[in-house]
Amino acid sequence: MRAVKQSEKSFHNNNSNLSSSEYCYKRENALFLVKFSLLTSYIMPEKKKIKIGLLLQIVFAIALGIGCGYIFPEWLGRIFMTFNGLFSQFLGFLVPLIIVGFVTPAIADIGRKAGKVLVVTAAIAYGATIFAGFLSYFTSATTFPHLINPNPIDSGLKNAADLLPYFTVEIPPLMGVMTGLVISFMLGVGIAYLEGNTLRKCANEFRDIVAKVIKSIIIPLLPLYIFGIFLNMTVSGQVGDILATFFKVILVIFAMHIFILVLQYCVAALVVRRNPFKLLVTMLPAYFTALGTQSSAATIPVTLRQAIKMGVSEDIAGFVIPICATIHMSGSTLKIVSCAVALMIMNGLPYDFPMFVGFICMLGVTIIAAPGIPGGSIMASLGLLASMLGFTEKDQALMIALYIAMDSFGTACNVTGDGFIALIVDKLFGKRNRHEASDDAAILGK
Repeated sequence: MRAVKQSEKSFHNNNSNLSSSEYCYKRENALFLVKFSLLTSYIMPEKKKIKIGLLLQIVFAIALGIGCGYIFPEWLGRIFMTFNGLFSQFLGFLVPLIIVGFVTPAIADIGRKAGKVLVVTAAIAYGATIFAGFLSYFTSATTFPHLINPNPIDSGLKNAADLLPYFTVEIPPLMGVMTGLVISFMLGVGIAYLEGNTLRKCANEFRDIVAKVIKSIIIPLLPLYIFGIFLNMTVSGQVGDILATFFKVILVIFAMHIFILVLQYCVAALVVRRNPFKLLVTMLPAYFTALGTQSSAATIPVTLRQAIKMGVSEDIAGFVIPICATIHMSGSTLKIVSCAVALMIMNGLPYDFPMFVGFICMLGVTIIAAPGIPGGSIMASLGLLASMLGFTEKDQALMIALYIAMDSFGTACNVTGDGFIALIVDKLFGKRNRHEASDDAAILGK
């Protein structure tokens, strides 16, 4: 009724100069249109857009790719192979830029917050990340040879020779992966040391640009890319072995991420002398929130609240939890290393511990400050997979699909593990003398 009265008042103000008959005629028509639009909006309200998560999109793309692989004609399959070729070239071009865009501002921000609390927090977070990587390697190297039969992906290309792209476009990257890492360290440390705002602002804006490209281009097109990969594998007759491998790898990784959480809280319990399982149960709300958000950054409020409920002081929790959301990546490292070992075994590629030592140590640095979007860590690690482990484009596509299938669990492991770090840091800095307290208060922003 209020909308009708407002419309009638507006009509009167705009048409008061008309004759009485013309005024009544136009008034009735205008009121009819207003009432009709209100009735229509009531009967048929605007439909809300239904958003489908990336995981469901990937699952649907895999299923659709397998189904279409049996029925698509050659000319249609080649169209998708053409898209895959262009997409993989653009992704390869973007990888060094991802490293520079994310690592540079992360190092600059961490370097600016120099202090004992930060050094201890970063050391524990990086140590936990590296330990998770080594645990994943030894578990995978021991378990997967008995579960996975070597069956190189490229061995089926002879049967899929018809599925070739119509054309290809070379997009060479601006720099190599290691060059990107060195530049990131140099710029990050330099920005932190100079304490200037110009380069810092440029680094932050470049990070935002790269994150926008990933969120607006890479992630939306990723299901179509995965569709093309599984379409080609179905034609080559390898899809059955790939899916069986996926299932085995997911089960092993799920068991490992539960074990690493229990182990982390057992270590924290030894330091704070409390029941580890009660501590872990307290952090479960953060765990389940991360399962839904798939983002460590988006789960910070819940993680912070649960850390305080465990007895961590508000000052320490308010500093450690946001920092660990970007530098503590136990779950992500565990998944990436395990998936890499599985695919190397499946492809019959040689691997050994020294090779993975360097990979794990570099991975712990490369994936820090990965964007708060699903799949950010695996996107940042593609360069290392190619340069240090020799992964091909098809291997990287399978890594993306396998990683995103478990992205929620990796994020949940990262987030829940932040609580164990907060407990240890709070224990170490809980009792301080007057000078240490004033220094730490300055670091914590009090």
